Amino acid sequence: MKQQQKYLVTGGAGYVGSVVAAHLLEDGHEVTVLDDLSTGFREGVPAGATFIEGRIQDADRWLDSSYDGVLHFAAFSQVGESVLDPEKYWTNNVGGTMALLAAMRGAGVRKLVFSSTAATYGEPVSTPITEAAPTAPTNPYGASKLAVDHMISGESAAHGLAAVSLRYFNVAGAYGTYGERHDPESHLIPLVLQVAQGRRESIAVYGDDYPTPDGTCVRDYIHVADLAEAHLLALGAAEPGAHLICNLGNGNGFSVREVVETVRKVTGHPIPETPAPRRAGDPAVLVASADAAREKLGWKPSRADLAGIVADAWAFARREEKDV
Repeated sequence: MKQQQKYLVTGGAGYVGSVVAAHLLEDGHEVTVLDDLSTGFREGVPAGATFIEGRIQDADRWLDSSYDGVLHFAAFSQVGESVLDPEKYWTNNVGGTMALLAAMRGAGVRKLVFSSTAATYGEPVSTPITEAAPTAPTNPYGASKLAVDHMISGESAAHGLAAVSLRYFNVAGAYGTYGERHDPESHLIPLVLQVAQGRRESIAVYGDDYPTPDGTCVRDYIHVADLAEAHLLALGAAEPGAHLICNLGNGNGFSVREVVETVRKVTGHPIPETPAPRRAGDPAVLVASADAAREKLGWKPSRADLAGIVADAWAFARREEKDV
């Protein structure tokens, strides 16, 4: 029988944080969600979790020695916004995490799983991308996450923190009543589903002349439930004084056109496309090597089928539509 642990989930009212919090509860753990609801939603906090509406900058008000660890998702994550308002990202993503680490140190909480990102790599030199690839973020969002990774490495070496950073690629799908509610939405699958729902007229295809099989960008999609399971495994793999970094992805890429066609098949709706120029800084292919996660975490994603990912996201989108 597994021993019940107590975890603080920062940003647990957001998309990924809420799914991870739900998995922790299902695994028999005690969960406290800390979220200021600036981008998260109160209804995203799973039943059974204790909810604190507050900022990570003030984590020392609630964090104490009764906690066994922290799973940290509280970050702003819009690439375009980070370019226009970089100080917002440095203040929250970096400054907030610094305050959180200080609170953990003061409370004697010595285990951390951090929600990092593939944006730390920037434009890849080669694919699939491994953890040994150069880190050269092309925007303040990616730079802020990389700065936090460096911060965590220093904390682990100096103060014995047991830490794992998980660098995601494209997270998609839904887990029951937990799914994407971003405002504004910037992710491809929910945007295409909005076309199927009649909430937008067409989907913009940014560039059709990339060196890929159909000319459109190729991305690695990972189901949010597979992602959540990796976080629980990371808690078990974290070792005092060490900072493990693992990519999370399926290792398979799907093009923009493949995603659009899959949404057509899953929903039964026509999806008009609008050609648009390439976006600056969009690499042709972003695909992860998740070999390290498989080897060091024992992680085996089981929901790699694109149609299944889209079907789960579609079910969530229709449920949300009915609730409006």
